[in-house]
Amino acid sequence: PGGRHLGLVREGTKVVIELNDDEPVNGFRPSADVLYDYCADIYGANVLALIMTGMGNDGTRSLKKIKDKGGFVMAQDEESSVVWGMPGSAISAGVVDKVVALQDFPQAISKLL
Repeated sequence: PGGRHLGLVREGTKVVIELNDDEPVNGFRPSADVLYDYCADIYGANVLALIMTGMGNDGTRSLKKIKDKGGFVMAQDEESSVVWGMPGSAISAGVVDKVVALQDFPQAISKLL
């Protein structure tokens, strides 16, 4: 929901979703960087991260963390994005493995799995 960060918490052998009211990150709450940080810390190389249409550079910093841990990052292409800020920032930062059109995400994900 708007105004709350989405996170993950390990509880024994399972991981559960957590909403929190921590300070905004990059001026955003919720922030993609917050969620991606949790994913990188919990799942490491087993992360497939998607960065899609959105404003600014939110997510770019933590996508680098996912890449450094061996995860895979896909970004939405400029042509199919309403706002290309977030995917464009991640691509410019060199943290994206594959760029795909919105309608091609299901097939691209299936090929990876």
